[in-house]
Amino acid sequence: MKVLLINGSPNEKGCTYTALTEAGVTLNKRGIDTELFWIGKKPIAGCIDCKKCFGRGECVFDDKVNELARKLSEYDGMIVGSPVYYAGPSGQLTAFLDRLFYFNEAKMAGKLAAAVVSCRRGGASAAFDRLNKYFLISNMHVVGSQYWNQVHGFTPEDVRKDGEGLQTMRTLGENMAWLLKCIEAGKKAGVAFPVYEERIRTHFIN
Repeated sequence: MKVLLINGSPNEKGCTYTALTEAGVTLNKRGIDTELFWIGKKPIAGCIDCKKCFGRGECVFDDKVNELARKLSEYDGMIVGSPVYYAGPSGQLTAFLDRLFYFNEAKMAGKLAAAVVSCRRGGASAAFDRLNKYFLISNMHVVGSQYWNQVHGFTPEDVRKDGEGLQTMRTLGENMAWLLKCIEAGKKAGVAFPVYEERIRTHFIN
C-alpha cells in the first residue's frame, strides 16, 4: 500500500513539507509506503475547459499534471499539502488540482484522501475546506484527525515547535494507515467496491 504526499508549496523543504513528512513518518512506521511529489516553482496553467483530455487521456499542457496522472493507479491514498495564501491554497496547487481531478475522477474514486495546510496565523480552515472539496466530489474517502490538519509558523523550525500541529499530523497518519488496512482486509473478505449509478448532471434550470 502506498500514499502519495503532494507538496503544493513553492518551497520544496518548507513548512508544508515539514507537516507532510510528519504524517509520512507515521505511515511508514505502520507499514505504508509513501512518495513525496513536489509540484515545483514553475508556473502551472489553469484548466481552459477544452475537454481534449477526455479523448487524449491526458491534458494538452504536458507538465507535472500529466506526469502524476500516469502514476495515480500506484497509490491507495493521498495527502495534499499547501501553504495558506489569502485564506486559500497556493494558486499553483489549485491550478494543478483543477486539471488533475478534471480528467482522472475514475482513478480517484475509492482512494483515501486528506488535506494539510500551513499558515502563519489565520486562514487555515478556509484553505483546508477548499482542498477537501476536490476529494468529496470524486468519491474519495476523507480521513480525519484530532483537529483540522494545520500547522503554524514562518519557517520549518517554527513548525517543529508546533506540538499540537505535529501531533495532528501523526494522528492523521495513524488514521490513514488503519483505514488502508481495513480496506485491504475488506477486499480479502470479499467486500465489493461500490457500484455507482450513471452520473446525473443538472443545473438550476432543468
